[in-house]
Amino acid sequence: MSENLTVEVVSPEKRIWSGEAKMISARTLDGAIGILPGHIQLLGVLVDGKVSIDAVDGSKQEFEIHGGFLSVAKNRVSILGQSAD
Repeated sequence: MSENLTVEVVSPEKRIWSGEAKMISARTLDGAIGILPGHIQLLGVLVDGKVSIDAVDGSKQEFEIHGGFLSVAKNRVSILGQSAD
């Protein structure tokens, strides 16, 4: 099993970021969520707010997401924002 998450952040217009991560933090309708490798399968509705990604290379990526969805399955995370900055 991989010790990293494969992550893709996209909006309707383009792919915003993709890469390997150790952790992701986001806010959903059900509250704040942290995603680590091995997380159970999940589909969540994102609320307006910041999504933080701790990348494998040590950098921290932060995106302001305005609505959308977050999908987690088998260490793959897709963040689909209606718009993202």
